[in-house]
Amino acid sequence: MNFYKELELILEEKNPKDKIKTFEAFYSLFCANKLNFENGFEAKEFSEPSYSRVCRVVVPQNVPKRSNLTAKDGQINLLHAIAHIEYSAIDLALDGAYRFQNMPKEYYADWLKVADDEIRHFLSLEKLLHELDSEYGAIEVHDALFEASQRTRTLLERMAVVPRYLEANGLDATPLILTKLTKLPKSAMVQKIINALTIILEEEVDHVKKGDAWFNYACQIDGVSQDVYFEIIDKYYPQGFLRPKNINVGARKEAGFTCKELNFISKKEVCV
Repeated sequence: MNFYKELELILEEKNPKDKIKTFEAFYSLFCANKLNFENGFEAKEFSEPSYSRVCRVVVPQNVPKRSNLTAKDGQINLLHAIAHIEYSAIDLALDGAYRFQNMPKEYYADWLKVADDEIRHFLSLEKLLHELDSEYGAIEVHDALFEASQRTRTLLERMAVVPRYLEANGLDATPLILTKLTKLPKSAMVQKIINALTIILEEEVDHVKKGDAWFNYACQIDGVSQDVYFEIIDKYYPQGFLRPKNINVGARKEAGFTCKELNFISKKEVCV
């Protein structure tokens, strides 16, 4: 079985349950070294995200707000938004393994492990949605993460944009959500959401760290300084670092960010 062709089939699968089931079988074969890597495979350009038949895609500003987290609707909106990020991240990790050939096997092992983690995260959030009598696809979503995968076509840009920018932003955002949740009146559902997000935050640090390692690898291959990171982000997200922000210094540092980078992003000295 061809590694890239099997990944292509998984990426094209529209049904979440079938995608996850097919990936699990594929991942077992990969771990058992039963897949072949035939160089010269031509990767496809995907015209729409795999969830387009499950979710209604709207512009980001039209996605329902995550307000009033003590109410059922607010909890559903929050869980659905994060579940969508995790589901999108499954395809991002798979596409990272699918699109870039002739890489060390450790590269493919890393991104398939990330996909496996994202699936577990998605399923944990989907379970909570079911407990609230909802499901993935019930709320409108945006396709910003899919667009990021379409626009970044080199290994260097993909590693800079997806793990080191988009996922790293999640390291900053999740603690703020957790802080809001811990201030709410105690309830079984609020505690379940806190538990799920805490696990996701801890494991996302490793995902960003993997991205950092392969970003540095791409810099070496391309013969460029790691400072190119800010040029890449400015190219795709011109407003990305213009405003100072409160960042998760500890998590970002653990994931590979340098003090120079952290101070630049924060617009003040947060790391020495």
